Amino acid sequence: MNTEPEPVLPAKGKKQNRSYLRKIRYSFQWGLFFFIVYGGYRFYLFTEHFVTPGAPYAKRPPMVEGFLPIGSLMTLKLWLTTGIFDHVHPAGITIFAAALLMSALLKKSFCGWICPVGALSELTCKIGAKIFGRNFTIHRYVDIPLRSLKYLLLGFFLQVVLFRMNAEAVKGFLGTPYWVVADVKMLHFFTMMTVTTAVSLGVLGALSLLFKNFWCRYLCPYGALVGLLSYLSPMKITRNEEACIHCRRCSKHCPSQIDVEARTRVRSPECTGCLTCVSRCPAKGALDMQVPRMKPAAPALFIVLALAIFFGAIGAAKLTGSWQSSVTYEQYRQLVPAVTRLSHP
Repeated sequence: MNTEPEPVLPAKGKKQNRSYLRKIRYSFQWGLFFFIVYGGYRFYLFTEHFVTPGAPYAKRPPMVEGFLPIGSLMTLKLWLTTGIFDHVHPAGITIFAAALLMSALLKKSFCGWICPVGALSELTCKIGAKIFGRNFTIHRYVDIPLRSLKYLLLGFFLQVVLFRMNAEAVKGFLGTPYWVVADVKMLHFFTMMTVTTAVSLGVLGALSLLFKNFWCRYLCPYGALVGLLSYLSPMKITRNEEACIHCRRCSKHCPSQIDVEARTRVRSPECTGCLTCVSRCPAKGALDMQVPRMKPAAPALFIVLALAIFFGAIGAAKLTGSWQSSVTYEQYRQLVPAVTRLSHP
C-alpha cells in the first residue's frame, strides 16, 4: 500500500494521474524481455541440433544478433563507408542502427523501453530496496569518476573499430569463421560459463542490489554511446516552473538518479526517456516530453514514435531480405561443433 503523502496543489493547479505510463512500460518491457529469453532458448536448441546426435532442428531466431553490438558497430561502419551490407549477421546491424536512431531523436529510449539488460537492472535494484529498505548512494566525488568508466570503454572500442581498423580490415574480419558463429560464442558465454565469468556476474549482481542500475550507470559502453547521441534529441523532459509544485517525486523516482526538479530541460546523457518522472508528477502541465518552442508532446506519442522506429527498422529489414542470415545449414553444421576451437583472428 502506498503511504507516500499526497502533495498539496495550489488552488489554480490541476491534478493528474499518469501511472498508466509505468504500467505500459513495464508490460511492454517485460513482455519483450521474456520474448528475448524465449528466443535465446530457441537459439540454444538450434545449436544443440549440430552438436548432439538426434537433437531436433529448431529455426535460428535472428534477434540473438542484438547481443553483438561491437560486431554491429563494425558492420555499420563498413556499410556507411563502402555501401557493403553484412548479410552474415544482418539483424545485428538493424537493431544497432535502430537503437542509434531512437537515441538521436528520442533520448535513450532504447535503454528505457527495449533493452532487456536495463529491465533486469531496474528489477534487481528494486529487489535490493526491498531487502535492505533502500538503495545506497555513491558519493558524487566517487560517482562521477565511476561514470567515466563506461565512456573509457566506449572510447577504446571506438578507437579500435573507427580509427585503427580500415574497411579492408573490417571486411577481412567479417569473412572469418569466427564472425560467422560469433552469436554461438556469445551463447557459450552463458552456457559454458567460466569461474571468472560467474564470479564477475555475481559481483555485478550484488552491486546492482545495492546501487541503482549499477551496470547501466557505470559500465555499459552501449549506453554511453546512445547517451552521447541523445544530446541531439530534440525531445527532452521539460519542466514548467509555473506549474511545478516542487514535490520532488520526479527526482526521487528517476531510475537514472537525475535531479529532474533542479532542471528546466533534462539534457543529461543518463536520461533514458522512460517517462518515470512524467508518470509520477501529480501536477498537470508541470513535466512533459517537449521539443523547444512547441507544445508538449503527449506521452503516448513519444512511446508510439520510439516503438515505431525500432519495429519499423525490423519490418523494413524483413521486407528487403536483410533480416535473416545468409549463413547456410552446411556452414553451421561444420562450424558450430568446432566453435570452442575458434579464436579471434
